[in-house]
Amino acid sequence: MATIRDVAKEAGLSTGTVSKALSTPEKVSAKNRLKVEAAIKKLKYKPNLLARRFRSSRANTIVVMVPDIANLFFAKLISGIENVAQQAGFNVLLGDTKDTFEREEAFVRMVETRLADGLINLRPSRSCEPLLAREGVLSVTASSCENTPGVSVRIDNAAAAEKAVSYLVKLGHRRIGLVTGLKDNPHTADRQKGYCQALQAAGIEFDPALVIEGDFNFWSGISAAEQFSQLADRPTAVFCMSDEMAIAAIKGFADRGLKVPEDVSVIGFDDMEVARYVTPTLTTIAQPAEKIGERAASLLIEQINGHTPAIREHVLPYEFIIRDSVGPVNRM
Repeated sequence: MATIRDVAKEAGLSTGTVSKALSTPEKVSAKNRLKVEAAIKKLKYKPNLLARRFRSSRANTIVVMVPDIANLFFAKLISGIENVAQQAGFNVLLGDTKDTFEREEAFVRMVETRLADGLINLRPSRSCEPLLAREGVLSVTASSCENTPGVSVRIDNAAAAEKAVSYLVKLGHRRIGLVTGLKDNPHTADRQKGYCQALQAAGIEFDPALVIEGDFNFWSGISAAEQFSQLADRPTAVFCMSDEMAIAAIKGFADRGLKVPEDVSVIGFDDMEVARYVTPTLTTIAQPAEKIGERAASLLIEQINGHTPAIREHVLPYEFIIRDSVGPVNRM
């Protein structure tokens, strides 16, 4: 196997010049770059990229920690990260943590050992905070929540939820069900806070019987619809903390002979692409997923380049999208 010394000998240059041609080609003359390229091609030389990374100050790679790589919202967010990273000359390594501390630890170690330059965390969990606070770990938390330490990008989840539930109240709904995410997820806390604020502003008493825990995924929407349908005094409207749960809830209600929105109104959260194609089309909160990803990548690269972001918490605007899954109260 050819070495860098073999390349230097073939090109008639010093090993230092060859090394510079590989790491910082702009600092080598075009004539010498051509000599190096010809020697590499002839000798079929493959540089030791790992060794080069440890010798240099950068790996030109950022890690994205994803709690659920199959989640469609995260797919849009990652697309935004990729757009900015590629333009800046960075590779993106996706790390599916499956919501486990051990996997998160492994990806943080990549930054500590300089296999990556920084990390974008998509898991809004407090368990990540001690890992990301380690010295030398440059990070940004995207799709974050209130009071997230470090540099973060998010929407105002509480205000968005309050907006959605207040709209239901305006249409005459007073028994409004809530399908949450998992209890330990900060998004759940923020969105439930908004739900409660809307009820309080309307003088509606909070009823724990109308709150069902989900996990942001389809199956929990089906389960919630079944449970709500069995209540003697079922809700006339349901606010789901994700579009996946809302779409599944619509099917669940239909399976039990209830029409949306005639018998029960349904609101989701995220504005997934499919939300505008289901029947009925889904009223929802639109998060600017790609813009969140783009902003997170820009903030991380800014840190990698040695600059401290002037603003640490970035709150982007959301949009309330009214479609066909919501209507006025229609109950005798």
